[in-house]
Amino acid sequence: MRVYPDNALTQLEFDKITAILLGHCQTTIGKELVEEMRIHTHLKYIQSALSQTEEYKYIKSANQYFPSYFVLDIRKDLKLLGIPGAQLAGEQWLLVRRLADHTGNLYKWFDAERKQAYANLYEVIGDSYYEKAIIESIDEVIDERGNVKDNASEDLAKIRMQLYKKRQELRRIFDKVIHRLAKAGYTADIDESFSNGRRVVAVFSEYKRQVKGFLHGESDSRKTAFIEPEETIELNNELYGLEQDEQREVQRVLRQLTSNLAPYSALLLSYIQMVGIFDFIRAKAILAVDMNAHMPMVQNNATSQLIDAYHPLLYLYNKVSSKKTIPVNLHLDDEARILIISGPNAGGKTVSMKTLGLNQVMMQSGLLVPMNPTSQMGIYKQLFIQLGDTQNLAFELSTYSSHLMHMKHFIENANGKTMFFIDELGSGSDPHLGGAFAEVILEELSHKHAQGIVTTHYLNLKVMANHNKGIVNGAMQFDEVKLEPLYQLVIGKPGSSYTFAIAERIGLPKNLINRARKLVDTHHFELDKLLNRTEQDLQLVQQERKELHKKLKENDALKHSLQQMLDKEKHHQQISLLKEQNRVAEEKFAYNKDMERQLKQIALDWKKTDKKEEVMKTLFNVLFKKNDAIVINKLAKKVDKNFKETNAPIVVGATVKLKKNYQVGEVLEIKGKRAIVKVGQLPMNIDLVDLLVVEEIAQQSTDSKRPGPNAPKNTTANPAPKTNSHLKNKK
Repeated sequence: MRVYPDNALTQLEFDKITAILLGHCQTTIGKELVEEMRIHTHLKYIQSALSQTEEYKYIKSANQYFPSYFVLDIRKDLKLLGIPGAQLAGEQWLLVRRLADHTGNLYKWFDAERKQAYANLYEVIGDSYYEKAIIESIDEVIDERGNVKDNASEDLAKIRMQLYKKRQELRRIFDKVIHRLAKAGYTADIDESFSNGRRVVAVFSEYKRQVKGFLHGESDSRKTAFIEPEETIELNNELYGLEQDEQREVQRVLRQLTSNLAPYSALLLSYIQMVGIFDFIRAKAILAVDMNAHMPMVQNNATSQLIDAYHPLLYLYNKVSSKKTIPVNLHLDDEARILIISGPNAGGKTVSMKTLGLNQVMMQSGLLVPMNPTSQMGIYKQLFIQLGDTQNLAFELSTYSSHLMHMKHFIENANGKTMFFIDELGSGSDPHLGGAFAEVILEELSHKHAQGIVTTHYLNLKVMANHNKGIVNGAMQFDEVKLEPLYQLVIGKPGSSYTFAIAERIGLPKNLINRARKLVDTHHFELDKLLNRTEQDLQLVQQERKELHKKLKENDALKHSLQQMLDKEKHHQQISLLKEQNRVAEEKFAYNKDMERQLKQIALDWKKTDKKEEVMKTLFNVLFKKNDAIVINKLAKKVDKNFKETNAPIVVGATVKLKKNYQVGEVLEIKGKRAIVKVGQLPMNIDLVDLLVVEEIAQQSTDSKRPGPNAPKNTTANPAPKTNSHLKNKK
C-alpha cells in the first residue's frame, strides 16, 4: 500500500500496535516479522494471514495445547553446519536436537483431523517435512549432557577404557604415596592437588627435598610445595597421552557428525523459520484475544461497512480502566464515497475517523480487528492522511499553506482505490474562503471516486453533502441537557458545533454568551439552533426506539416461554395418555395370556381325567369369575348399608367384617394373630389384619311404620295368623 505522508502510520498510531505485538513475541524471528510487517493489497495473502490468526486465536481461547516451547535463535549454528569442514560442539548439537524434536511435535500435533480444522496454520509446515534421521544421528553420538558417548566409535571406546584403567592404577599408587608421606609427617593440611592437569602431593616446604619427584611449584606463603611423586610421573605421562588421543577422537567424531548432517542445514533453517512464524501468529492471536478482535468479510474492492467497530488502542485502554467504549457504525462505498462528520469539539470526530483508518491498516497487515465479524472491509491501494497541525517551519509554510499542499497531493494522486482522512478541512483560513476551497476539494475527490472521512465545522460543507451525490453527512451526538458528548456517530444528518452550549458548560459569563449570540448572523444562528433541535429530537426518537425494541424482545421472550410451557404440558399429557393406554393394553394382554394358559390346562385335564365334573367346575370358575365379583360387590353394598366400621379393638364377642368377601360374623376366640370367627353356623380361622370391627346400624322404629288415622282399615276381622305350613304351601 502507498502511504502519504511518510508519518501517516504514526499519525494513525499503528506504531503502538506493533509495539504491543513485539511484547507478545518470544523469538527473535517473530520480532523480526513484526518489524517487517507490510500493508498488503493482495486478497489471497490477506485472507491467509487473517485465517491463520483466527485459527490460532481459537486454539488460545479454547486453552488447547500447541507446541511453542522452542524460542532460541540458533541460525548462526545452523549456518555453520552448512560450511564444509566446520564442526559443532556437543552443546550446539543439543540445541539442534531440541529444534528437531520441537518440529517433530509440530508435525504430530497436525494429525489428520487438525489438518482439516486448521488448514491455514498447516500451510506453514505443509511444504516442508520432518526428518527423523537428524535426531537419530545425534543420539548415536551425543548424550543428554552434550558429551560424546563412549560408543560413538570403536577407537574412542578403547581409549576411554585405557583411560579408566590408567586412572584406577594411578589412584592406587598415589594413595600409597600419600599414606607413606603422611605417616612420615611430610604432607601439609591439603594432602593433594592438581597442577596443569597432573596429580601432585602437597608437602611442607622444609621436606620437599625429602620427597623424590618433580616440583611443580609452591604456595604464595612458601609454606607448601607441590610435588609430583616419581612413582606416578610415567603414569601421568601415559594418562596425558591418552587424554590427547581422546580429545582428537572426540573432535573427529564431531566433525564426522557435522559432515553427516550438513545436507540438512537448509531443512533445519526452515525449521527455525517455522518456529518464528508460529510465534508471530501466536502474538497476533494474543493481541486479537485482548481486544476481542475478529476476522471481517474481506472484499477485493474498495468498500468499508463497519459494524460495532472499536478503536483498538482506545478499547485496550478502556479495558484496563474498566470503562465502556462506544462502537462506531459507518458505511463507505462507491455510492456513499465521502462522509462529512460534524459536531462539537472533543465529541469523538477524530476518534471515529481513526477507528476506520487504524482498523483498515491492521486488516491489510494481516491482523484481526475489533468489530463485528459480519463487517465488510475492502482493499485499498493508497492511504492519504492529513491530521492536526501541519505547519512546516523548515519550508516557511503556515498551517493553511501546508494544508493546501497536502490537498494538492490528494487531488493529483487520488483514484478509486484511495482511502483518505482529512481533519478539519479548510481550517486555518477565512471561514468563507476556506469553506469555498473545501467544497472544491471535496467535489474533486468525489469525482475521482476516492473514499474517505472529513471532519469539519463549516456550515457550507454540511449543506453541500445534501446536494452532492456520493457525499454523506454524519454527526457526533451531544446531550444538550447534561452538556456532555455522547461519542456516538449518526449517519445521514449534519451536526451542530454546540458552540454556545459548550461555552455554558465551561462556565463563561452569560452576558458574554448573549452578546456573542447577537453578533452571529441571524440565519446562521437559526440554522445552528435548528440542527440542535433536530439532533435532540433524533436522540429522543432513538431512545424510544431502543425502549420499543426492548419491549418487543421481552414480549417475544414471554411468548416463547409460554409456547414452551404449552408444548411441555401437551407433551406431558400425551405421555400420560400413552402410559395409561400401555397399562390397559398390558393388563389385557396378561389377562388373555393367563386365560389361554388356563384353557389349555383344562383341555389337557379333560383328556387325562375321568372326573369330567371337576373339570367342568374349573371351567365354570374360569369363565364366570366376573359374576362372582358382581356378587361380592352386591354383598358389600348390603353389608355397608346395615353395618358401619368402628375403631374398637377386636375382642371375643365383637362383631367383625371380613375384608375380602364382606361377610359378617362373631369373634369366638383369639389365638395370637388369628381369630376364630363364626360366620353363619360355620367357624373360620382368619388373620386379625383381615378383620374390621363393625356395629349394626339402628333401624327405624316400628312405630314410624304404623299407618296413620286416616289410613284405610283392613276389612278382615281377626285374621288368622299365618303358620309355617301356610308359608310352605305358598311356596
